[in-house]
Amino acid sequence: MPAPRPVALVTGSASGIGAGIARRLAADGLTVVVHSRVSRAAGLQLAAEIGGTYQQADLADESQCRALVTGVTDEHQRLDVLVNNAGVSWPIAHDDLSAVTASVWRELLDVNLIAPWLLTSAALGALRSSPRPGGGAVVNITSHAGVRPKGSSIPYAATKAALNHTTRLLAAALGPEVRVNAVAPGLVDTPLTATWAGAQQLWREQAPMRRAAQPADVADLVSALVANSYITGEVILLDGGLNLR
Repeated sequence: MPAPRPVALVTGSASGIGAGIARRLAADGLTVVVHSRVSRAAGLQLAAEIGGTYQQADLADESQCRALVTGVTDEHQRLDVLVNNAGVSWPIAHDDLSAVTASVWRELLDVNLIAPWLLTSAALGALRSSPRPGGGAVVNITSHAGVRPKGSSIPYAATKAALNHTTRLLAAALGPEVRVNAVAPGLVDTPLTATWAGAQQLWREQAPMRRAAQPADVADLVSALVANSYITGEVILLDGGLNLR
């Protein structure tokens, strides 16, 4: 009888970067739980495509965060990998302080920082019980904006910087049973970024790799972090070398 497949939850995975990660982890032999807030049809379609399952939840709601993890563990009786990919962002000029209200801060903090914390906390028991080499794994998808003074807005960059530091703190606290790492992409080609002409031009002209990343580039790195049984506490910048300029 074959051994049960490890289970991965990838938040925000009905499209874009998250969908790329879900497809790659499924190809690696994991059962993947696809998640979205509103794109139920797309999420169900992807889950069927990769032989996984689907869960819907609004990660700005604490009770739904915890229910999402409970739904996964009730259905699969395990959770080995958590990829905190879901996030929110919209452009606000860095010098337009009046446009950044307290509600903007709260929404970005709720989804980009507090939700990954809540999900990791709720999943901790299952992650600690994972029989995989190296134990359970958490991978946070952050941003180059959390490493350099960049980004669509100051609150967005601040939430990603905080998630980077939280990644390191959790890695120190949860080893050796659970490893925690982060991938910090620069521009990634998705439907969301297709109209970002200025950013596209910047990466074509200034990045040593002369292009934006593809979702598969992010997914490859997530796959490697999940597979490696030793690496923890790392925030890996994935921006095609733009940080060198």
